[in-house]
Amino acid sequence: MESVDEAPVLTPATRQRPVRPGPGLDLESRAWIDSLSADGPKRRTAIEELHSLLLKAARFEVNRRRGMIVARTRDNDGDDLAQQAADDALVAVLSKLGDFRGESRFTTWAYKFALLEAATTVRHRAWQRREVRLEPEGWALIPDEHSGPPRDCETAELFVALQDAIERDLSPHQRDVLVATTLNDVPIDVLAERLDTTRGALYKTVHDARRKLRAALDARGLGVGEHMEEPFARS
Repeated sequence: MESVDEAPVLTPATRQRPVRPGPGLDLESRAWIDSLSADGPKRRTAIEELHSLLLKAARFEVNRRRGMIVARTRDNDGDDLAQQAADDALVAVLSKLGDFRGESRFTTWAYKFALLEAATTVRHRAWQRREVRLEPEGWALIPDEHSGPPRDCETAELFVALQDAIERDLSPHQRDVLVATTLNDVPIDVLAERLDTTRGALYKTVHDARRKLRAALDARGLGVGEHMEEPFARS
């Protein structure tokens, strides 16, 4: 972890946004906010205590997801990932203190940052040196767990129409992003890094692509039920 006296933990920008917690803030949460908003040793001590809590949460999440990276890590890599996630979560929490409204306990609110950072860190490690496939190996990758014999013809027609709509109605970029995130299970943050873009931009691309597909299928009189919508909702 970086020293608590170094940037980015103690940058002026961290303190520019005033903290205005809600009126119902519990005493423990108020104590955290007061300490983290203070100056000098009181703030440094609070930051160290917060980092310890975030590290505990990050270790839990890394261990929970360890199966994703067990073949790609050394014995001490898990703790290194947790440390990295806790460091990143600490910076995020300090930069967003002004967003805290006391709708939950401060520690619960802060834990979520650690869990998110740990999940992101593990996903990045899991995909390290792995090829990001932008083309499907086959349309059988689209699951249809709810179809049965009475629906086989309907499903086959829908698959053909869906494939045709993907090829004809989507731009190459929309097709690549949709295929990567929904058929090849590439995490959207990993894909954003590989394509040098943002998560928000990719979410919009997926949203627009799904909207085009629904419109194309509706035009052919083929509605997309839940059993077909689910594969394209993962991102």
